[in-house]
Parts: sequence; structure tokens; C-alpha cells
Amino acid sequence: MVKGEGKELLLTEEQTMPEATIREIEFAPGQTISIETGRLAKQADGSVVVRQGDTMVLCTAVLSKTVREGQSFFPLTVEYREKYSAGGKIPGGFIKREGRPTDKEVLSSRLVDRAIRPLFPDGFLNEVQIICYVISADEKYNADVLAGVGASAALLLAGAPFDGPIAEVRIGRVDGEFVVNPTIEAMDESDFDLVVAGKKDAIVMVEGEMNEVSEEDMIEALDFAQRAITTLCDGQLQLVEEFGDVEPFTDYTTVQVQDTLAERIHQSIGQRMADHIRKPYDKSTFYGGIDEIKASIVDELLGSDDPELGRVLAEATEEGWTAGDIRAAVSSVESDLMRKMIVEDGRRIDGRGLTDVRDIWCEVGYLPRVHGSAIFTRGETQVLASITLGTGKDVQPVDQIFDTQDKRFFLHYNFPPFCTGEAKFIRGTSRREIGHGDLAERALLPMLPPPEEFPYTIRINADVLESNGSSSMASVCAGSLALMEAGVPLRKPVAGVAMGLIKEGDKTAVLTDILGTEDHLGDMDFKLTGTRDGITACQMDIKISGLSSDVMRQALTQARDARLHILDVMEQTIDTPRVEMSRYAPRLTQITIDSDFIGAVIGPGGKVIQGIQRETGTTIEIEERDGMGWITVAATSGDAAQKAIDTIRGIVTVPEAGEEYEGTVRSVQGFGAIVEILPGKEGLLHISELDYGYVEKVEDYVQVGDKVKVKLIEVRPDGKLRLSRKPFLPKPENGDDAERRERGPRDGGNRGGDRGRGGDGRGRGGQSRGGHSRGGGRGDRRRD
Repeated sequence: MVKGEGKELLLTEEQTMPEATIREIEFAPGQTISIETGRLAKQADGSVVVRQGDTMVLCTAVLSKTVREGQSFFPLTVEYREKYSAGGKIPGGFIKREGRPTDKEVLSSRLVDRAIRPLFPDGFLNEVQIICYVISADEKYNADVLAGVGASAALLLAGAPFDGPIAEVRIGRVDGEFVVNPTIEAMDESDFDLVVAGKKDAIVMVEGEMNEVSEEDMIEALDFAQRAITTLCDGQLQLVEEFGDVEPFTDYTTVQVQDTLAERIHQSIGQRMADHIRKPYDKSTFYGGIDEIKASIVDELLGSDDPELGRVLAEATEEGWTAGDIRAAVSSVESDLMRKMIVEDGRRIDGRGLTDVRDIWCEVGYLPRVHGSAIFTRGETQVLASITLGTGKDVQPVDQIFDTQDKRFFLHYNFPPFCTGEAKFIRGTSRREIGHGDLAERALLPMLPPPEEFPYTIRINADVLESNGSSSMASVCAGSLALMEAGVPLRKPVAGVAMGLIKEGDKTAVLTDILGTEDHLGDMDFKLTGTRDGITACQMDIKISGLSSDVMRQALTQARDARLHILDVMEQTIDTPRVEMSRYAPRLTQITIDSDFIGAVIGPGGKVIQGIQRETGTTIEIEERDGMGWITVAATSGDAAQKAIDTIRGIVTVPEAGEEYEGTVRSVQGFGAIVEILPGKEGLLHISELDYGYVEKVEDYVQVGDKVKVKLIEVRPDGKLRLSRKPFLPKPENGDDAERRERGPRDGGNRGGDRGRGGDGRGRGGQSRGGHSRGGGRGDRRRD
């Protein structure tokens, strides 16, 4: 008998429980993670189950033993999947099984991929696949950072040739105190949501959002994360040591540029390449020139009759160098020359200094029919952003195991092939597009007004039209401009910039506003967004062993200076949100009512609210929040919205005696008229309250559909309302009785004179508020 947590597992004599190695790691006070191996998925090269609380992730790693013919890149794939069964849920919709990965799953996969990819040796081309399944999910701990720890441990157990281990943690700040891997509930109160990945002694990846935090706070958060990461890395090494029998993966070779070939290429084209790099920069001519140099040296080395180059050709042939080797060597020479120019001369390939930002121009309102638009161009990077404002019916439903809260704001980033001058197939949204869009979305989110102030659903469509470095940061700037142009009351404008790094020996250069080439050949891509008062989002990937605090502080300082400069330029175009929204945007008006009246507004089967929408041409949404009914009215005109609101307010208003109303006659009876004074609230305008004199027929005074001013004279205990028209009529000088005696023909005509009622021609009995008592030839008849 094996005892588990709350259960007992009975084993027969033939059954044996697989022996598992489990390591408990306390990475922060009161915070533990367990890593288990040896029980599940044993045919994978490495597999572990990582657990925090009741959240568990199965992580596997498999490495191929061969390299595909013609392979020229490192084929690493990371797949993170959240099983609905892990949270005791069945997928919504018609198909009751998991489909394509959600954005959350794609983003979590990228968090793992970006952390481990730079740690494999250059030239390693064997296929590596990491799969992370969330197999149990509680309501306390998210699984994305656990997948990072599990992926690293699985690679260690597989003997993979990567410079690990690494660990990932989430940093929050609650009540001014930093917390490692806070609960999901605690994150609602945190002004930090920062995922940090690192080795024992260095940070390798950062991504997150913040609420205008300072650069010093950012550095403190990273230092705080590093301590927990170090403990988790030590725990993984101890797990591997306890498990034992881990054989290093050695069935591979790396493809690298040979020093001899690189030296030959440098001697042959070094000066030509250096001259080309220092020419006035234009992206097309720059890369076109590099391609020409590559083609020419391949031709020279493999097909020239020049005597001097023939000697090189003969030696190259003996070495077995190919055209691909030569092109790779040319790229290596290009990288070396560019890096040395930056570090030694402080000059970049486009002629800028290390801290210079490329020229910027902006324009808003470019698209006439959208609700808001902006163009942001920085150097050879350009983004067109458009805003669409919708109602609550346009929210993005979220159906995930850790999050089910619908999204009212989303930014969709698109990177078509023409933006880099290429012709490619357009397929589905790539992981890169999802990741860049999420970063830009998180950058703007803290500055958006709450739904109570601005109840619209907001979509930003960010189309990259040109790209040469940091299109995601251009999307932030374009999105901020477009939001203000659309009349969204953005708290503050937001801008972003990408920072780079070149490290050669003891020399280090931090670059502001990097180009695509500086990103590709450099050592860091550090994207930072924020307002004038602090950072709102960041994303960092580095390719070197680590960054010192001084270098990190320098990068953050330069980024802040660049951000302020970009905001200055943006504010010359538009500095505050428009007061008037586009005439094509829906007008949303929001009111609150007592939650007890929600049913009255909706009506049986939705009859009341549907009638209001039909009569006013509006769309009405109702939700209960914080004990109140929140009603949002969407209309294309202010008059229609006001009409709907007046109708709703009429439904929820409690009539009081003494109040005056302009009502609508809904029906006419012998005893009086039924008048609707408020939507759904009707009262009796008795025949005796139509006029001071005798009223023979109600139809002589009011007809169905007439508007009539009335006063509420009584609210009976049973809720019935009694109305009067008399207060709005001139009062007879001699009182009611005199009026009755001296009544002449109505409307200037004789209605039959004496009609022989009760002997005197009139013979009327007394008239009461409850009805008429009539004598004479008709006898007594009571109307009620």
C-alpha cells in the first residue's frame, strides 16, 4: 500500500510503483517548488513534473540524433499547452477538445524559448523539442513560469549541450514589498507583473508590465528575482545529481566559421567591407551592397582566374570550403567590423552617435472613416495605427484555465512581408506578431481609463508598413497617438524605444534606438515603454553571459532620455485627447440604477428593453456590478441616446404625489383615461379630473396618443395612481357649482338643449371624485 495525499493506492504483488526522484526547493520564505522525475514520460530524453501548490506542469525534452541535410538554422521548438481538464473544465464552444494554441499559450511558449535559445552553442543544428503540459491547475499559482523551470530541468536530464540551468520567476509588488511567484489573487493588487529568466549568475530574459515604475525600482526587482533564480538553479543541479545516470548528449557537431577562412576573407575584402559600412546609410543600398560583396568573393574564390586569387582558390578547394561557408565568413567579417566601429569609434552604420534617436515624423487623422488613426515613422520603421470603438458586445471572450475575464482592450500587430521589401506567403498570425502585439498592448493598458469612465471596447490595429528595427515600439507610439485622436481619455501619452548593446572585451557600448542589423549582430535587445513619469512595459533578450548593474542602469537611463525625446515629438502632433469623437464612432452613455430595477428595465422575456431599443434605435447593455445596475446605451446620435436614457430613468423613477408629468394617453374609457406618466407607469385620469365643469364624454377632451399635462394627486396603498388635469386649467370665478349651472353649448354649438333629465332638464345628482351619480330620466348610473 502506497499512501498519497488524501488517498491510498493498493498495489498487487505484481505491481510496483516506479521510483521517482523528487527535489523540494524553497526559493523564497514560505515558497517551495517541487521537481519530480523518473515516473512520467520516461521515453523522452528528459522529463520532469514541476509543482507549486496544486498547479503541476509536465515538461519533456527530446533531441534528434541527426541533422537534416542542408540544415542552416537551429530548429528549436517550444510548445506550452494548458489542458482544460487540469482545471476541471470542458472547453466551451461546439468542439469539446483543445484546438489551436491560445495567445496565452503562445506567449508562454515564447517565454521559455527566448530564455533557453541563446544558451545552445553557436552552430548547433540538431532539432530540439520541448513540450510543457499543464496537467493540474489551482486558483493560486500560474503555470507559465513553472514551465520555464521544468524545461531547463528536462534539458539537464537529457544531457543537452546548453549553458544552463536557467529558472523563471514572476515578480510582483504588493503593498510596496516585492514578492516572488505571487498568487493570482495577489497580482490583482500588484503594480509589477515581471517575468524574469536567468542563470545562477546572470539574467537572460525579462518581460512584463508595470504601472509607471522608476528605473531604480526596475533594477531592484531584477536583483530580487536573481536571488530566487539562483536557488532554483541550484535545486535543479541537485536533482540531476540525485537522479544520476545522465549521459551528456555528444552525438552532434557544430557548424562554425573557420578561423582560417575568416582570416582569408578579411584580408581579401576587409577594407572594401569597412568602406561600405561607413557609407551614407540607406537600408536597401546597405544590404544590397553586402550581398554584392558576398557574391563577388564567392565568385573570386571559386571561379576566378586571377593568379593571386587562384592560390586562395587552390587552398580553399583542399579545405573543402563551400559557397555557404564563404558567405558565412563574409557575415562574420561584417559583424566584426561593425562592432569594432561602434565600440572604438562610437559611430554606428547609419552615422548616428550611440544615444541618437532616428528622425521622427507623425500624423493623426489620416484615415477619414475610422474612429481614430495615426502614422508614426522613425527612420525606416513606420506603423499605421487605427482605432475601432465598440460596445460591450464586442469584448474578446476569454476561456482559459487561469483566466476567464473578457478583454475590453486589444492591440493586433501585423507584420506583412512588404514592410521589409520581401515577397512571402501570408499565412496565419505568427508567434512573433502575437508577442509584439502583446507587448504593445501591455504598454498602453495602464494608461487607459477604467470602464466606468469610458465604457467602450477598444481595438487598435497596428500595421507595420516599413521595418528596420523596433516596429513593436513604433506600434506603441502610433497606438498612443491614435487613441488620443479618437477621443479616448488616455491618462498620459506612452512611447517606446529599443536599446542595444555591443560588448567587445572590456569595452561596452549601449545603443539607443537600434536598427535591425544592430539587433541581429548585437548582444542585447531591450525594449522599454513608458510615460514621462515611469515605465509601463519592458522586454529584454540578451545573448551574452550577463549584464552588470552599471550597464543595466546606463541602458535604463538612455532609454528614459530617448522616451522623453520621442514624447516631445509626439506632443507636437497631438498633446491631449480630442474632446469630440469621430462622427462615425458610436456614442456610449453609461448610467447606474438600483439593482432592484434591473428586472423592470429588461421586462418579461426582454420585452421592455427590446422595445426601448426599437423605438430609439439604440443598443442597450445591462450588467450588475458592485451591487448596482450599470446600463450602457450605444447610439449614433446624442438625441437617440438621451431618449433611451430618459425612458430608462422613467422606469426606475418612483412617482410621488404632488409631482407634475407630461403623460401619454394610452386608453380612453367611459370613466376616464389611462395615462402613462413614466415608462411602464400608468395612472387614472378620472372623468371628474378632466375639467372643473361637467364632463359628459371623455373623448371630447382626450384621445389615445394625446400628450397631456397632469399632476399626481394620490398614490394608493395598492400602488395605483390618481391623476388630475385641473391644476393646469383656469379656475372658475364662482366655483365648480356655478360653472355647472351656467354651462353653455360646447365648442360654440348646441348639443340638444334641455334633455329632460330628472324633470328640470338637468336634474344632475352630486358629482364625486369616485364617479358620477346621475338622476333624471336615466336613473342612477355609477362609473368606476
